[in-house]
Amino acid sequence: MTTNESTDPAPGAHRAAQLSPVSRTALAVARVRAYESSRPEPLFTDPYALAFIEASGTPLPTEGPTGPLARLLVARGIMRTRFYDDRLLAAGVRQVVLLAAGLDTRAYRLEWPSGTRLFEVDLPAVLDFKQWVLDERGAEAACERVALPADLADPGWTDRLLAAGFDPGQPTVWLAEGLLVYLDAEQAAALLTAVGGLSAPGSRLLTEQGRDVSGVRAEAGLAEMTALWRGGLGSGTIDWLDAHGWQTGFTAIDGFAAGLGRELPPVGGFDGAGFLEACRTA
Repeated sequence: MTTNESTDPAPGAHRAAQLSPVSRTALAVARVRAYESSRPEPLFTDPYALAFIEASGTPLPTEGPTGPLARLLVARGIMRTRFYDDRLLAAGVRQVVLLAAGLDTRAYRLEWPSGTRLFEVDLPAVLDFKQWVLDERGAEAACERVALPADLADPGWTDRLLAAGFDPGQPTVWLAEGLLVYLDAEQAAALLTAVGGLSAPGSRLLTEQGRDVSGVRAEAGLAEMTALWRGGLGSGTIDWLDAHGWQTGFTAIDGFAAGLGRELPPVGGFDGAGFLEACRTA
């Protein structure tokens, strides 16, 4: 079951044109998922990723990435998708919130436990484009999906989430996938403080280990995206979480990839990258 507030009848390409620069990065992520889904023995299959690209009017992916940074980002995006797929289901929690959900289709492609309610929070234009594509493809969610148009920069998003049926008394698994890097430290701290205030003991937060992005050298085709990076809480993300009621574990991305028979391209400045899984203790 899906709830969505948009009724705008505009076609997909027009809807995609309404996306902000940050929101358009969701199309880049969809390209990564479409690429992996098309490979022999993929680590996951997203049956709607290519549909988003087609509907947006942007060029279809015809080959893998070429530059070293692009290859790394694609490989990391693939590992990130698989890691979060696994951890979301392993959490055993029936209340899920995807922050800045973008064009994520986990509500449709994962086998959720009975009774799962999944909230997708993102800007109205993103959810509008996404819903149009999914409706065109006749997609049916595998859980109760609530699409919640809201700006995470507006503190009022928490009130909207509560009004949409979110229960702060139940454990929640939160996913902030590829999000914190687009926020500065103050914004990231404010968002995570809000998440903590809504998290019952036993709740989990999934996100990436931060890093210093000031020295990243953009390649052709990546400058628009990397110019948006603000770094979030950087390498202090674990310390911040542990000081604010969470107990945080770290999974190195290279080790995770090796366990799946994949190898990450070596690019200087990205050593020590990985995923964080934080459990709410208070």
